[in-house]
Amino acid sequence: MGKVFERIDDSLKTWIQAQPMWFVGTAPLQSDGHVNVSPRGHDSFSVLGERRVAWVDYTGSGVETIAHIRDNGRVCLMFASFDSRPRIARLHGTGSVWLPGDAMFHDVVTRHPANPSTRAVVSVDVTRISDSCGWGVPMMEMAGEHDLFRRHAEKKGVDGMVTYRAERNAVSIDGLPGFPM
Repeated sequence: MGKVFERIDDSLKTWIQAQPMWFVGTAPLQSDGHVNVSPRGHDSFSVLGERRVAWVDYTGSGVETIAHIRDNGRVCLMFASFDSRPRIARLHGTGSVWLPGDAMFHDVVTRHPANPSTRAVVSVDVTRISDSCGWGVPMMEMAGEHDLFRRHAEKKGVDGMVTYRAERNAVSIDGLPGFPM
């Protein structure tokens, strides 16, 4: 059985920030809505305090995480170790979405490499922190990161990204409002 933590201490912070991939789980309030789990990576995640985290949200083909957080705020982040020491950590909490011009957006974006695909920042006020064994997670080696977010955004340009977001990120698969907000 796993352990429940009172806060994100320095040891857990270091471990979380060392994981090259993590997952965001959200769901709408409507009972027939779709649960969404999104993998994340790149240098985009920040531990802001003992019970607050945030990440730079890049433009993708969908907008489920933003739509669900706008709908009800519920979010669970899962980090899994794929190296020789198995471990899983989950951060449950309430999310908020921040846009260019917001102080939170500026604070988090400036902590990470600039990326023309950046559309928002998502922060989470963490209400539960737990870990578990991770014995079922396979061991894998990191080969590198894809640079497709950047290349896609550079190819489209600023105006093209605005159009792309309006066409592809306006609503979730359940019809919830997405981006722009």
